[in-house]
Amino acid sequence: MEFCENWEDIQKRFLQFWARENHDLPLMHITAPRDHAEPAPVSGHATLRDRWMDTEYQIKKANWWFQNNLYLGEAVPTFNPDLGPDFFSTAFGTQIIFAEHTSWSEHFLTEDMIEEYTGLNIDMANEYYRKMDELTSAGVEDGKDRYLVGITDLHPGADGLMSLRGSQPLCYDTLEYQDFIRRVVMDMNPVFNEIYEHLYKLTTKYQKGSTCWMPLWHPERWYVPSCDFSIMISDDMYKDLFLDEIREEISFLDGSVYHLDGPGALRHLDTLLQIPNLDGIQWVYGAGQPTASHWLEVVRKIQAAGKCCQIDVVPSELETMLQELSPEGLHYTIRCKNEEEARDMLKLAEKYKR
Repeated sequence: MEFCENWEDIQKRFLQFWARENHDLPLMHITAPRDHAEPAPVSGHATLRDRWMDTEYQIKKANWWFQNNLYLGEAVPTFNPDLGPDFFSTAFGTQIIFAEHTSWSEHFLTEDMIEEYTGLNIDMANEYYRKMDELTSAGVEDGKDRYLVGITDLHPGADGLMSLRGSQPLCYDTLEYQDFIRRVVMDMNPVFNEIYEHLYKLTTKYQKGSTCWMPLWHPERWYVPSCDFSIMISDDMYKDLFLDEIREEISFLDGSVYHLDGPGALRHLDTLLQIPNLDGIQWVYGAGQPTASHWLEVVRKIQAAGKCCQIDVVPSELETMLQELSPEGLHYTIRCKNEEEARDMLKLAEKYKR
């Protein structure tokens, strides 16, 4: 692989990670800007929408990133085709509003539509899905033997419904339309399966296995179940309305790491750890919160349940993480300020190698 010289060894390390048999060190996705990095390509697009939807520019930008960043440890250069976190919901008719670094959906699901609900109207030939096919296929052809191509950001279940309805209306719906919620999130599930399967076939034209925006690799189908809406509800309501869909999503996959986002979602951790075929938890402590070394007990709890854990680690706390935690099933993402700091992370880890 052009941007990753030790790809064969990294694959072996990931197999150890999923089996929680990496007894020597945690896996570490270490990146840093290269010394003497070149400026990023200028878009020159008339609108943000034009920039997001420009396949040639997105491939060019990805190549610039790979060429101007250092990848160490188990870091693998990956192009993740992206139209924002609400892309999944466009299959049901939402439109996307593009901003500088993210996008969001225009909610359209009304209370009258809920009361008259008989099923979802599905259109996977719309402009967004055609563009995602184009972005993914272009990355696959350009990235052959050079970098990996990930499966785009997909949010079924509660978060998919929130894209259609809006967060505040959905909060009221959890009290007034519970039967509708249980039904519609399950109706979304086979659509997720179909989209995932299609993108998996595209991305595995040349590469083995799968990856996505979370920088893990799996030899077969893996993905990220999530429910960011869960911070707004109790664990009893979470289990009643959304857990069945999450279990279905996990059962479809060969590997799964749940995206647990923010301290408000920790109330659901015990429920998640009881799912036998869930492989792991990504603990996202969130902006403005104490960083990874302040959440050692959360990580230990995940490990004690026999699950993997993925977490962002700032360089200054890596030594604490290496000292305090056993390495099995741990994966750290570490963004460094320069090449020297990134290489120092590897040297530090070697001191704690078991």
